[in-house]
Amino acid sequence: MIQATKRFYKRAEPAEVEGGYGIFLDGRPVRTPGRRELALPSWPLATALATEWETQEEQLDPEAMPLTALAFTARDVVAPRRPEVVDEIVAYSETDVLCYRASYPDNLAQRQQEVWQPLIDWMASGLGAPLEVTTGIQVVEQPATSRQRLRKAVEAYDDLALTSLSSAVSTSGSLVIALALCEKQISAEEAFAAAELDETYEMEQWGWDREAQERRDRLLAELQNARRFLELMKA
Repeated sequence: MIQATKRFYKRAEPAEVEGGYGIFLDGRPVRTPGRRELALPSWPLATALATEWETQEEQLDPEAMPLTALAFTARDVVAPRRPEVVDEIVAYSETDVLCYRASYPDNLAQRQQEVWQPLIDWMASGLGAPLEVTTGIQVVEQPATSRQRLRKAVEAYDDLALTSLSSAVSTSGSLVIALALCEKQISAEEAFAAAELDETYEMEQWGWDREAQERRDRLLAELQNARRFLELMKA
């Protein structure tokens, strides 16, 4: 985690390092909280991280450095325990929210069908991983071949990309939504709409409140950051 400390440097800038690009503060390389060096795969990503550091004011604000946080997490958390992270991500396929539909009211069920089913269909056609859909809360067992193909798809992500995927999964509560987002099948806004479909419906019926809206704003920002991180990696 980035510490909320006083700004201790005058200038932040990207520069080439062995294996990629790093961030330098007054000529000294930024290291993760675990004291690991950064070697980012693209100049645009390094520039974006450097901008987060450069635009800090007198006090460092960790919430204003989401891309840096993802890069640090990749090096300090995901890389050292990659197999466990893959397991945690793939496990979402067993209880993916998109596979559990409402049987009533009819307008909610119809909305779920319209928004969620195209993503389920993409899983089958694009990844060769069809998933069973049910109504109610009884757990449905997904096909073994689908689970295997999903694992293969997740394992193909390198540590940085896997960190973005993990963030999108935990934010949306859905492996289907997260993969569709990371594979550019949907935008961050569409991912948010799918993830929050039930909540949006409830709020339409019973009204909105500030606390709920603030939570939703954070979720959208996290999905946008996960998508942007991936795009900058490949720029």
